[in-house]
Amino acid sequence: MEQKQARPLTPEEQAEAQKQSVMWQRECFQNAQKHLAEKGVIPQTVVEKESRFIAPLVAIWKFKAQNGKSYWVITGRLPTDHAEASAATNAREVLRYFSMQWQLKADQLMQSGAVDKTKVDFANLLINRAHGLYELFEKDDMWQNEPA
Repeated sequence: MEQKQARPLTPEEQAEAQKQSVMWQRECFQNAQKHLAEKGVIPQTVVEKESRFIAPLVAIWKFKAQNGKSYWVITGRLPTDHAEASAATNAREVLRYFSMQWQLKADQLMQSGAVDKTKVDFANLLINRAHGLYELFEKDDMWQNEPA
């Protein structure tokens, strides 16, 4: 089977893609802030140089909060979650951290005898997304420009 080669985007298509990316990033930012606020953490600033975006899959934000602590927040096409900044040294490590955490959480749900369809579905979602995060973590070419 012959593969079609992707044609370059027109300037209009590039502008639309950029607009969509900005809208996606803004939505992820709002979701991350809302998530922290719901957990009782009031974000103060974003550490932009350490935040990363793999549109439209995942956004990894690093926030400094009013309580003086820093947090990683992961959001996008996956459950929004957070951890203290000490959990990972950089955005790539955040992917591995949440991959492991979600697998453990899914295992706990299943071990608890989850028969509720919602819990089983959530456990399966966590497992699926955990595998996806780990695949992104393992892609060395995506992280070439990251400081060691």
